Order: sequence, then structure tokens, then C-alpha cells
Amino acid sequence: MSRIVIAGGGFAGVWAAKAAARIRRQAGRAGEGVEIVLVAPGDDLVLRPRLYEPRPERMRVALDDVLAPLGVRRVRAEVADVDTGERRVALAGADGPLPYDRLVLATGSRVRKPALPGGGALHYIDTLTEAHALDLRLRSLAELPQGPGRFTVAVVGSGLAGIELAGTLPERLSAYPGARVVVVEREALPAPGLGDRARPLILGALEGAGVEHRTGCSVDAYDGSVLKLSDGTYLDAATVVWTGGLVASPLTDRIPGTRDGLGRLLVDGQLRVAGVEGVFAAGDTAAAEVEGGRTATQSCQYAIPSGATAGHNAVADLTGEPFALFRPDPYVTCVDLGPEEAVLTTGWDREVARTGADAKQLKRHINTRLIYP
Repeated sequence: MSRIVIAGGGFAGVWAAKAAARIRRQAGRAGEGVEIVLVAPGDDLVLRPRLYEPRPERMRVALDDVLAPLGVRRVRAEVADVDTGERRVALAGADGPLPYDRLVLATGSRVRKPALPGGGALHYIDTLTEAHALDLRLRSLAELPQGPGRFTVAVVGSGLAGIELAGTLPERLSAYPGARVVVVEREALPAPGLGDRARPLILGALEGAGVEHRTGCSVDAYDGSVLKLSDGTYLDAATVVWTGGLVASPLTDRIPGTRDGLGRLLVDGQLRVAGVEGVFAAGDTAAAEVEGGRTATQSCQYAIPSGATAGHNAVADLTGEPFALFRPDPYVTCVDLGPEEAVLTTGWDREVARTGADAKQLKRHINTRLIYP
């Protein structure tokens, strides 16, 4: 019996399991000798792209509901180490290692948490637990001690996560008198990575809802009630949410492959880790080439198809089935801008394709249908 181990229960891991089970079935008798094991520390696929929304505890799907019908075995554990020489993974708290014949590394990414004075008082929306804690905080601001920043929420970073979170906040804070939402961005312009054509639409929607912007400055310190900014100014804010950039899972350090500046492993067109036998990488752990020679962004948009490609190829490598090439759909970005607005851009130059209610309808479809397994 051969074994494929899929490390990670996010989008890349779940779609790897689905694709692996499908090609195993198609392989007939050759596939009967392949065991598929998914290892993840939690019981749910967390719909991470939706954690900016209210009531984030709803944003999950039970892994067993997806994996059990596929004949995929689930191990509830965290992968603590990978030994590519011996082809085994160490599981935190387990008695012994889990051997593999092929490994799909799909352990995702995490937000870069800043090492700054007072950083422990920051909020995040990177995990379900963190997003739930923020949601509870926003629902209980009236219980905080009185002060100038009691009903002020600062969002640090105006990438996709920061902008989408900021878009939800005016409605979520509507019960509080004088509530403020302030987005802090170190670059000179807000939403620096979302395109020059989309920026006026993004700013128009957010500013129309009362969202303020502080640009050209970063955070130097936070004492739990006041942000000290790098331009020498201060911002009273009892709640600060950090949405800074992502870095790949530290497990990529345990694979003897080449990594990019985000810690992602370089892979070939079939998502095999360069120079490492028997290991595939998918999702936010993989620096995979996409159209135009670009590198995939760390996003659900690429995690799903890369997981499917890696899972397929891991089984194909054992059963003799044809390999699949990683060929995702062309790059698009759909940015949520509040209760009734969004903007869709296409391509790496981010041409605006849809706006307003039309784009919002698409965003709802993505968030409630397309990203569910």
C-alpha cells in the first residue's frame, strides 16, 4: 500500500484531497493500492477569505463531511516536521512519525505579526479564533472605559484584507455614537496593490461610508489606546486590527528546496518542489508560475487549482496516470466594499470589469458558492 500525505486542511489541502481521490478512482486497480491521508490540526476547512465579515464563526465547513465520502483518512494533528530523506512527517503530540510515499505540502500562510511595542494588544483576522475575537470586541465597544478612542477602529494595512474589513466596519459600528474607522497605510496612496484604475472606486465607496485614511506612515507603537505613527502623530483607537502581508508556513523551511522572499517553495509546472523527490507544494506554500510568467499570489484563487493539480499529480506519480499541468484561470480580483458595493478587476494591470451592485452580486456568489468544496 502506497500513501499520500496531504499536510494542511485549508483550500489547497482540501482540493488536493478531492483531486487525489478522483484520480485514484480513475486509475482503477492501480489506485486501489493508494491511501490518501490528510493531516490538519482542526476539524474544519476555515473559509479564510470571509473572515473580514461579521459572525465569522459561520465561515467553516466540517472536514469530515468532505473527506469521508471520498475515502480520505483524516488525522487531527499538526505537522511539526518533515524528513524528506526518510519520507516521513512528525506530528505534534503523536507517538511516532507518519511515513509517506508522496507528500503534498499545503500548510498555507500566516500574517506577518509585527515586533513593535504593544503588539500584543493588536487584533487580527488571520484565523477563525482571531476573527471571532475581533467580532466580539466590535459588539462590546460600549463596555470599554470611556476615552477619546473608545469607538475608533484603526485598520493597519490597505491591501485586500484591510480594504474589505474596512468596508464592513461602518455598518458594524453603526450603533455607536461618533464611531470612526481609520485605515493606516505606509505607502503614499491607499490600496497600493489594488490598481490605479480601481483606487478611485475603492476610495469613493469607503470615504462615502465615512472611512478615513492616513497614508505615508506606519505604526511605531501601541499602548492599547493610542497608536504612535512614524510621522510623529498619534491616533486614539481602542481597537487596532493588523492586516499586514502574509508569509508561508514555517514548514517550508523543513523542505530542502529553494524559497522566495515570502518563504514559498519554488515548484515546476506540475507543482513538484524543485530538487526534492516525492514532494509537491500547493497554495500559499508554493511559488508557482502563472500566466505571463507571473508568480501566483497567496490567495484562495490560486490555492484551489494548485491544490487540485498537486493532489492529482501525487497520485499520478504512483499509479502511472498522466500528470496535469498547473494552468489556473486568468487573474482577477473582486474587492468587497461594503453592504452593496464591490469592484472586479481583471488581469495583472487590474482593468475594471464590474462595479457597484453588479460586482457585489459576483462577490456574494464567490463567497457563498465558489469557495465551498
